Amino acid sequence: MNAMPAVARPAVRSLRASQIREVANAGMGRSDILQFWFGEPDEVTPEFIRRAGIEALEAGDTFYTQNFGIPPLRAALADYVSRLHRPTADDTIVVTNSGMSALMLATQAIVGPGDRAVIVTPVWPNLVEIPKILGAEAVTFPLSIVDRRWTLDLDRLLAVLTPDTRMLYLNSPGNPTGWTIDRETQKTILAHCRRHGIWVLADDAYERLYYGPPGDTVAPSFLDLADPDERVISTNTFSKSWLMTGWRLGWIVAPPSLMPALGTLVEYNTSCAPGFVQRAGLAAVLHGEPVIERTRERFRVARDFLHRRLNEIDGIEAALPSGAMYLFFKVRGVTDSLALCKRLVREFGLGLAPGSAFGPEGEGFVRWCFASDIPRLEQGLERLAPGLRTASAARAA
Repeated sequence: MNAMPAVARPAVRSLRASQIREVANAGMGRSDILQFWFGEPDEVTPEFIRRAGIEALEAGDTFYTQNFGIPPLRAALADYVSRLHRPTADDTIVVTNSGMSALMLATQAIVGPGDRAVIVTPVWPNLVEIPKILGAEAVTFPLSIVDRRWTLDLDRLLAVLTPDTRMLYLNSPGNPTGWTIDRETQKTILAHCRRHGIWVLADDAYERLYYGPPGDTVAPSFLDLADPDERVISTNTFSKSWLMTGWRLGWIVAPPSLMPALGTLVEYNTSCAPGFVQRAGLAAVLHGEPVIERTRERFRVARDFLHRRLNEIDGIEAALPSGAMYLFFKVRGVTDSLALCKRLVREFGLGLAPGSAFGPEGEGFVRWCFASDIPRLEQGLERLAPGLRTASAARAA
């Protein structure tokens, strides 16, 4: 009998489990929970997008498609990226089974065992764990709060981006902080990475949920600055801007020289995204701009409301996010945000995400997804204040 244990390899066993899921699992099945823990809008996918998927299914679109995605969707995405950023050819677009898959495929193409990857944090935990799955070293670089604003120390980051760095991961607007990089900082980072041959992987999932000056409908992107054949990869998703989280559809913009490798990786990972899902995505790209505009303004109102009300609660400090759909706020005296969030679920029916889920830099913080209507946010606030008082009393006891 073989005595060797039937376990996964060490790199996989060492991955941190999702603390957001841990909190959610504590409240699943309860109808009284107000759920703000996941990064998900509270509205269903618009009817015209759902209808496109239904019609494709009814027409029998249940077969394999091209590895890179159906040509009409790639062409529509190329036009969309060209309108927002720079002229982009459809043969530099890869359609993927979710933005999450886009990040993994891009990393598989570039990063391998022993490589050094630098990730700006606090950040969605997948960005830190993906390089580790492939045996790379993940080096985190934390943002800091200055005058109640999330801030990147550019000089310190450049010092960390040493010539032996393979990839820089940068999510902007960011989850969970809402921090958004500015154009001049992008230029400096890109110039530095060019000199040292460092790849830039820009997670642009929230680029349309940007609350900048009037008229700015998209956050600054490295695609605005880099030539098509440079070492810059942009990943994106249909989930947030078009309210399509459950459809699992995303895309990559990559240099032409990387496309053959990405096509092979798609084949060996998923083969292709479902055709009927891609048809829904095509409807979103072609006709969904009003959805994005309405969603962005709706979230801006929710952001302003929640930011103001959180800062009125004693012991809370909340920076105003310039993008995305989250308030990441500091709770005075909290050293175990996971325990706090479990208590809020268990005793007060309020589902928030612990800051520690986004790395040790996030400890003491809590994330609240504000992609919701004002009355529901108001209900959550009514539960938060007594929940914090109870937690504070328990720590003092």
